[in-house]
Amino acid sequence: MVFRGTITDAPDFDPSADAEALYNAMKGMGSDKEAILDLVTSRSSAQRQEVIAAYKCSFGKDLIEDLKYELTGKFERLIVSLMRTPAYHDAKEVHDAVKGAGTNEKCLIEILASRNNKQIQDMVAAYKDAYGRDMEGDIIKDTSGHFKKMLVVLMQGTRDESGVVDADLVEQDAQDLYSAGEEQWGTDEAKFIMILGSRSVTHLRMVFDAYEKIAEKSIEDSIKNELSGDFERLMLAVVQCIRSVPMFFAKCLYKSMKGLGTVDNTLIRIMICRSEIDMLDIREFFRLRYEKSLYNMIKDDTSGDYKRTLLNLCGGDDDLAGEFFPEAAQLAYKMWELSAMAKVQLRPTVHPSTNFDPAADAQALRKAMKGFGTDEDAIIDIVAQRSNAQRQEIRQAFKSLLGRDLMKDLKSELSKNLERLIIGLMMTPADFDAKMMRKAMEGAGTDEHSLIEILVTRNNEQILAMNAAYQDAYKKSLENAIQSETSGHFCRILVSLVQGAREEGPEDVERANADAQELAEACNADSDDMEMKFMSILCTRSFPHLRRVFQEFVRYTNKDIEQIIKKETSGDVRNAFFAIVRSVKNQPSYFADRLYKAMKGLGTDDRALIRIMVSRSEVDLFNIRKEFKDTHEVSLHEFIQSDTSGDYRKTLLLLCGGED
Repeated sequence: MVFRGTITDAPDFDPSADAEALYNAMKGMGSDKEAILDLVTSRSSAQRQEVIAAYKCSFGKDLIEDLKYELTGKFERLIVSLMRTPAYHDAKEVHDAVKGAGTNEKCLIEILASRNNKQIQDMVAAYKDAYGRDMEGDIIKDTSGHFKKMLVVLMQGTRDESGVVDADLVEQDAQDLYSAGEEQWGTDEAKFIMILGSRSVTHLRMVFDAYEKIAEKSIEDSIKNELSGDFERLMLAVVQCIRSVPMFFAKCLYKSMKGLGTVDNTLIRIMICRSEIDMLDIREFFRLRYEKSLYNMIKDDTSGDYKRTLLNLCGGDDDLAGEFFPEAAQLAYKMWELSAMAKVQLRPTVHPSTNFDPAADAQALRKAMKGFGTDEDAIIDIVAQRSNAQRQEIRQAFKSLLGRDLMKDLKSELSKNLERLIIGLMMTPADFDAKMMRKAMEGAGTDEHSLIEILVTRNNEQILAMNAAYQDAYKKSLENAIQSETSGHFCRILVSLVQGAREEGPEDVERANADAQELAEACNADSDDMEMKFMSILCTRSFPHLRRVFQEFVRYTNKDIEQIIKKETSGDVRNAFFAIVRSVKNQPSYFADRLYKAMKGLGTDDRALIRIMVSRSEVDLFNIRKEFKDTHEVSLHEFIQSDTSGDYRKTLLLLCGGED
């Protein structure tokens, strides 16, 4: 095994000298925290154990107890944890996860899904030695169901590590997983537990590829569809670790630091346990998946001596790094391949109402609005639970039966965000998109993010319908409006997209290779030529074709297209290219990120929230919900619940369609 840690054995190591240095750093008034953290983070775990022994021999004292006395808070927790052996540190983390009221299931999942057989066996023995109890028994008492069964399987530390692969068994396992889930009503969880809990890493990677060909979806998508709760999260973690342990930890680290507050226990645990194993790869995968280096995220999210210690463990800043490490390049290539192969079933949250009666709905809406006061609940229940086509029938029936304009009545009876949301739902998709484009360009300043989002994510038919609606409503072409409000290469990108002329066919492998080569060569040109070449390919090729182009780009350059865009472009041009790449990779994930940004922090971008909830509710809002929960570990329903209020919130939650 090749170790790619950031912490290695210190040369010319002298445990007695280190013990004396630590003693001097802690004696007298106060302590020299810099000396402590610099010494501890520049020694391997094995060397730290020698320092502990030398400290006791030289001074007759317990080094860990002295460190606990001298240090405080998160810094103390981090330094003391570094002084434990990996097995005893894991054992303590598991013990803390199950002791007292409540169980930290996330900690159990992270540790047991990611450790190899020897690490698990050493941890179980350390647990017995430290606490005089069986780890398996304590976990069984604190968990239940299929989640408990899979944890018990993983705790045995008996996964096949032979490396031998039986091609026939690969096909059989793939078929068995398909038969246990997607092919039948209900799920045979025992089959998932047996195969994912015992087969070798090499074998399972081949099983996942074979499964994808049978099911026409990834094993992750099937797990999300077939399983739920902690058992689903555990099985997804196992699959992610089979694919790439460093990528799994990069994701865990990101989740520990994003948003408000830091999950310090997770951050400390991972930085310690991976610092001597694969921290270099984790850093690279972090840079691959997210928009900043692990180093800079730690720097922005922590402070003081705690930050300095974590940065020492991290070992360096990758934001200016260029090429992938070999394993990261392979994973980047594989990610694009998976994206190209995946056939995602788009799922809406709003469906046509059964037993639909437009006349009855029209009468009910009129009743809700006439007289003193307005029955907002009645309006919301009708509008949010009809398809857009049905809403258009209601508008027509309202005019035919009552001689009134439903839109005008709604505008006069409702106000603020509720009015904007209900009116948006009552408009046709083309009229709504045209209005959103108009709003993004009117007044002082232009909302470039909205222009990008709409033009990147709509298909040709939708863009052409929006153009016609814009011309009809505002007596001006959308293209001319864009040219009036934007400039330079960004304007050219938007004008290209607004033509609604993107190719719509499948990938052409030979042409994709040529396109990837052209993009690679353009990276060496001046910025104007590069941006024009990127525009000519990113704005015109079909999404399936671009997936293949971006995959081959990794092979030609050993770099990811997103990193190149980030490094070589800026401003609105960069944002537009980023949006195209992310939509090509996973459009529901792109929208989930847009929704998160609309609601996080102080204040809510209600226009973005309304635009996405309205426009995606009959397309892929269910998929967006799943991506939101997977990425941010909080449901879209919860986010809306905490960030909005009143009838506006009620309508948004109806569109959301449920809690995850």
